[in-house]
Amino acid sequence: MQHALQVEILKELMSQLDEGKNIDAGVQYKMPTTSYVCPEMALLEKKEFFQNHPQLIGLTSDLPEPGSFFTLDDFGTPILATRDKEGNFHAFLNACRHRSVKVASEERGKKSVFMCPFHHWSYSNKGDLMSIPDEDHFGSIDKSCNGLIELPAVEHGGLLWVHPKADGEINLDKLLGELGPELDSFGMQNHLYQGSSTIDKRLNWKFANDTFGETYHFAKLHKDTLGRIFYGNNLHFKEFGRHHRFVTASRGIDQLRQMPESEWEISHGTFVLYHLFPNIQLVVGPHTTTLIRIYPHEEGPSRSVTKISFYYSQAAMDYAAEQNVNSDEIDVYDPDGRDAGPTLEGSREVFRSTIEQEDYDMGEMQQRAAENGQLKEIMFGRNEPALHHFHNNYREALGHPPLEKVS
Repeated sequence: MQHALQVEILKELMSQLDEGKNIDAGVQYKMPTTSYVCPEMALLEKKEFFQNHPQLIGLTSDLPEPGSFFTLDDFGTPILATRDKEGNFHAFLNACRHRSVKVASEERGKKSVFMCPFHHWSYSNKGDLMSIPDEDHFGSIDKSCNGLIELPAVEHGGLLWVHPKADGEINLDKLLGELGPELDSFGMQNHLYQGSSTIDKRLNWKFANDTFGETYHFAKLHKDTLGRIFYGNNLHFKEFGRHHRFVTASRGIDQLRQMPESEWEISHGTFVLYHLFPNIQLVVGPHTTTLIRIYPHEEGPSRSVTKISFYYSQAAMDYAAEQNVNSDEIDVYDPDGRDAGPTLEGSREVFRSTIEQEDYDMGEMQQRAAENGQLKEIMFGRNEPALHHFHNNYREALGHPPLEKVS
């Protein structure tokens, strides 16, 4: 992110804090609760957003060296992602061409050959069919035409994209537009994978998504956790087509007031999040990336799965190691403790536990109320433009009318 833009955003947030104001979209909307419970709508969502749409599946460091691979099965298509000996990224349907069994079951690792456990057909990490046991018994086939089904895959700016359909298209210029160069500026290709968490809860994926759409709740719901780190109820917001930038002030922003603007860095005083439509929350800084991927559960609209992956620059990991702080002794929600040298484990705990035990607990209550059927709609306030933006884009993509304004 350009330094001038960082200063502009920081000044906007400082002004909101000084004046006791928040962003004002000038409108409130009604959101029908059927969107969170309707099985037919869930099927439309799956088709439109998770079967016919490019998916961000990880960062460059998820495939750190030639021979690296990882697998996932989060959106209805089992994926095998590999890096070949030339360093190229590939994505395949994780299914043997013989009887469709997965050729890789491990979550991640390093292999140059993948062998189906059923009959031991083997494939290279470029997808080529290499051998068929007892081929004289099975019968001859053209191996060159029966490799793993390759899916469109693009690696750019440290991000790994795949399309779930073999005949799909990934056009990042079209997909990201002017947001693309801004994401590139964070150098995410240099952020190293350091672990992940999975949250499986009883709430619709859009309720989970909505968690990241406002800071109005920080000082209330998170008063003993994130509310001690972030002011809450303040927001910089900018749309990029169906995506948006979302920035809120941490208490560290006050330290910047004593520094010349030339030394201001947005990562020292804010939380910077990019929503990549439809289901990605990307929290970024010069030394950290947190990738949050939210998916509907295969059971139906009343459940979702959130995958959170953490990445750090080598400098961040070296700095954390030098601090020699015992993670069991530090209060991860103490702003002074964070500045003094939080552990990386502590930072990850802030994310996982707060989302799962606070935000998503509220989402489960919302889900139960929506399923009851008596509460026909919920509301999005003037200070929640990210929710306006996401849900109106969501409805437009499905061919539904825009949200109705609160009269």
